[in-house]
Amino acid sequence: MDRDELAFAGALRQAEMIRRGEVSSRELVELYLDRIARLDPELNAFRRVMAERALADAQQADARRGAGDERPLLGVPIAVKDTEDIAGEVTAWGTAAHGGPAERDNDFVARLRAAGAVVLGKTNLPELAIMGTTEGPAFGVTRNPWNTDRTPGGSSGGSAAAVAAGLCAAATGSDGAGSIRIPASCCGLVGLKPQRGRISLAPLDDHWYGLSAAGFLTRQVADTALLLDATAQRAAERPFAQAAGEASGRLRVAVSFKTPMPPSRAGGEVRGAIEAVADRLRQLGHEVAERDPDYGRASDSLTVRYLSGIAQDAEGFPRRERLQRRTRGFVRMGRLIPGPLLERARRDEARHAARINELFREHDVLLTPVSTRPPVGAAEWEGMGAPRTLLGMANVYPFTGMWNMTGQPAISIPAPPSGDGLPIGAQLIGPPEAEARLLALAAQLEGELGWTGRRPPLAPA
Repeated sequence: MDRDELAFAGALRQAEMIRRGEVSSRELVELYLDRIARLDPELNAFRRVMAERALADAQQADARRGAGDERPLLGVPIAVKDTEDIAGEVTAWGTAAHGGPAERDNDFVARLRAAGAVVLGKTNLPELAIMGTTEGPAFGVTRNPWNTDRTPGGSSGGSAAAVAAGLCAAATGSDGAGSIRIPASCCGLVGLKPQRGRISLAPLDDHWYGLSAAGFLTRQVADTALLLDATAQRAAERPFAQAAGEASGRLRVAVSFKTPMPPSRAGGEVRGAIEAVADRLRQLGHEVAERDPDYGRASDSLTVRYLSGIAQDAEGFPRRERLQRRTRGFVRMGRLIPGPLLERARRDEARHAARINELFREHDVLLTPVSTRPPVGAAEWEGMGAPRTLLGMANVYPFTGMWNMTGQPAISIPAPPSGDGLPIGAQLIGPPEAEARLLALAAQLEGELGWTGRRPPLAPA
């Protein structure tokens, strides 16, 4: 296997190769460090590269393999979004307002390390994970390897750019209103927002008032399933890797272009890409019909929790005077929300979820776009105030946040690209606890749509 093929092999295949002795963890880490040195100056995917530490961890992983250790991710090099605590490293959250180094790994990182993964470094995000682009004054603009004038999405944009460009086998992400699925859509990747609580957020508690979930950006569905099995604090009925490798059976799929936040709507290229996915589902034998969820006014409750969560987050930073002007605007908006209104938004979740999920009485999966447009400019909302930015993001990314409010799983997979080759994401949503179903259907579409064979122009060595 040549070096390019090895860089894009993915977490599952690399784990198997390490286990068989076909490649060492150190060789993989050196390969990725070389690619980061050559490609990341243009992308700005990494906030911090932990080269010496990664090489030492790789050496240790190789010694363990020689002693017969068979951890599922032993020696696989991954990247970690800079919202996750790594002992001895600053968790910057995209801002200059951050404090000092973390005393210990958070639960998510600890589980990854326990599974044998080697952390290459920490990836960029917009300040406080607010944005659907990855840019800000503290750490600059992160760019999309498919077109460096475009965004890799946000807030897990650094992770998405790194995986898409072959700078790591996989990367972590977090998703409070689409922050895994939007970057996956922008970069032609697989991005699962798991069921709420599937992966521990500790030491964070109920982040963004229940909206946030942790997950991964990968090139293959099997990689996501492997990583989810390795890190889930709540196990499913059967391993996710097993579910992803099994036939999904004939499913009833609803297709909807209705946005929870009118008057935004999907553009022609996006609509065409989603219709192409629906056609492929029909060819695979699934029952596909147009059906819109009854969103009602659920987006009101979502917005209240999102803005209140930003305001709550800001209180935890020791140098709040360093927050950028736009972020301070979001914080002011959140602080204006009275406590009783926030409490009502939390109480209303069950009512909204029950109404919206009526769709799943007659359908097994819902198919929607992830965004209304292909990837927007790399700094689309730079220099704008909070209200204009919020309206702009609501217009481009109206399809994702609803499922954070309900807490159920949703996954972005690559749909056919735009006419100029830019990625477009298709979102598959399931009822509560349906990750296995989504992974099985996504894996079936992966085999049909062939996205793993596509690589961005920046990626070749």
